[in-house]
Amino acid sequence: MSAGAVGRAHPRLEGREKVTGTARYAVEYPLDDVTYAWAVPAAAVRGRITRIDPDPALAVPGVLTVLHHGNAPRLAAGVEAELHLLQDPVVHYRGQLVALVVAESIEAAREGARHVLIEYDTEPHSTVLTADHPGLYRPEKVNPGYPTDTTEGNFDAAFEAAEVRVDVTYRTPAYHNNPMEPHATTAQWRDGQLLLHDSNQGSTAVQAALAELFEIPRESVRVISEHVGGGFGSKGYPKAAVVLAALAARQVGRPVRLALTRQQLFGPIGYRTPTIQRVRLGSDADGRIAAICHDAISQTSTLTEFAEQTAVYTRSMYAAPHRRTTHRLVRLDVPTPFWMRAPGECPGAYALESAMDELAAACGIDPIELRIRNEPTVDPDQGHPFSSRNLVACLTEGARRFGWADRDLRPGTRRDGRWLIGTGVAGSSYPARARASAATATAFPDGGYLVRINATDIGTGARTALWLVAADALGVPPERVDIRIGDSDLPPAGVAGGSMGTASWSWAVVRACQELRDRLGHHSGTLPPEGTTVAASTADEVRAQQPMARYAYGAQFAEVRVDVDTGEVRVNRMLGVFAAGRVVNPTTARSQLIGGMTMGISMALHEEGLLDERYGDWVNHDLATYHITGCADVEQIEAYWVDEEDPDLNPAGVKGLGEIGIVGTAAAIANAVRHATGVRVRDLPIRLDKLIGTSSFT
Repeated sequence: MSAGAVGRAHPRLEGREKVTGTARYAVEYPLDDVTYAWAVPAAAVRGRITRIDPDPALAVPGVLTVLHHGNAPRLAAGVEAELHLLQDPVVHYRGQLVALVVAESIEAAREGARHVLIEYDTEPHSTVLTADHPGLYRPEKVNPGYPTDTTEGNFDAAFEAAEVRVDVTYRTPAYHNNPMEPHATTAQWRDGQLLLHDSNQGSTAVQAALAELFEIPRESVRVISEHVGGGFGSKGYPKAAVVLAALAARQVGRPVRLALTRQQLFGPIGYRTPTIQRVRLGSDADGRIAAICHDAISQTSTLTEFAEQTAVYTRSMYAAPHRRTTHRLVRLDVPTPFWMRAPGECPGAYALESAMDELAAACGIDPIELRIRNEPTVDPDQGHPFSSRNLVACLTEGARRFGWADRDLRPGTRRDGRWLIGTGVAGSSYPARARASAATATAFPDGGYLVRINATDIGTGARTALWLVAADALGVPPERVDIRIGDSDLPPAGVAGGSMGTASWSWAVVRACQELRDRLGHHSGTLPPEGTTVAASTADEVRAQQPMARYAYGAQFAEVRVDVDTGEVRVNRMLGVFAAGRVVNPTTARSQLIGGMTMGISMALHEEGLLDERYGDWVNHDLATYHITGCADVEQIEAYWVDEEDPDLNPAGVKGLGEIGIVGTAAAIANAVRHATGVRVRDLPIRLDKLIGTSSFT
């Protein structure tokens, strides 16, 4: 690609529409004769529905129908258990959506849902993850397809022989996705065709799933997701709202709008599983690691197996000849966990990067120097060469910008009045993946161009990035290019997730634009009124990629202050430096990195799903009681990146950066709190009660 638009800061193409309120989201498209739906959650933890009485709900003025397992349209079996809704009376967890009220107004639907009477035959339940749960087992694989366990060398012998040993257990609670736009859908059937305006991270997958469920041709389903108000992984696969809305629309013969409530996002749509992680590091006195082991325990539901890849982070991060990682899982009577920003890598990094800080303290070595001493030359897991690896560059550049050189290794040495001051660092990495995609490019007689691809912009700025990539690939000013995304009628593309959206989509866009330029170069005369179009697919190229270790890297630095009287923790400043290939749009790239680090601050200090074992449900299932980082908690936050050219990625040379920002942040803050106070908190979040009263608190 020639230099030009890519790499220059540019505001979002849809920015004006979003700030003026004219951008349409899933339940905002104007429709005639529209109805409204409200989902009814199960009040039992485990058991069966023995009776549903819809009559009190039907008596509410405006209520049209109540759908449940006894009267809902039938769905094809064997497609996806999570989507097989309103088909049988079995209840797998409290909060499972078991009925749906459809009404002329949203107020009537909500009121009707309060009056649906449901009786249950309940059974004993198990809802709490423990390290010794009798149901623990070894899953066949972990998300999205990694081996469950790995081993290299002889960890046990090497760990026993190590001069310095760290053997610690870390715990993280359940975390919940809370995008600004909830899971929401407007569904309508027209002559056997299903049209969906849906909030998702990839409408191609939604189209395929709905076609299977309703046993209709894929081309009979159209899914539009022009604007999506966040997802963080929870919308990476079709979920309850889109299926329920489609069922209801078929039943009533009218368009149906359904937006799940904030409370209903705490469970049925997925969440980050709690984890219990044991990390063991054995090194010599100089901190060179000989043995490393990461054992991870997490939970799934009785409905579907989802095994978070928590220990996978440790497989490729630091060098050690003797290595072992394991994952164990237990099926509980809870909702199924699912993707949340940097699934696996995020909680895994909290454990490993905290343990690295503990090893640095045990060896009396600066934690940056410890990481540099254990820098691998090839991927420790697979033995493949790295396409590029600039972790050391991130650490050294971050140290320079942060002012790390004057840091005292001893904890509790800096004080400002009643505040103890500490600093911490953590490394981070995230895979740089790509998936096959397709795109078309059209040239028009007036000199304009149109690029079409079913990418999804979930608020990341993907639409703008692809526009800039297309302009450079065509060799024209961006103003001459129009970009269309977010519609399953467009050429198919992968999900906006796994930090692979821009990498995958830009590959297809570049190829389509290059082929169009080649065709125009051989074309003489005037273009036809409809223009000239070429199509490109990257399936063969992606499949033919050579095995290499492809990762983005980063280093997060944190300075915290801790009140000696109350234990209150505040983050003075947060700084991250990243190596993420070629940055397409600095404006939206910085936004993504700062957003990731902000979520990491939230993970470290605030977020915690509190489960009531008696009822198998989270008691803090709203934003009043599930605490997240607010503007007042982010005092100073900076994101930078190093220049990185990586020819072994994709034509645009980009790596994803939507997730790398969160990966190491919680560990950096935990390490800074330990440096400030001498207290090591190994179970998040870092609350004041975990600091005050401890023997180490200064």
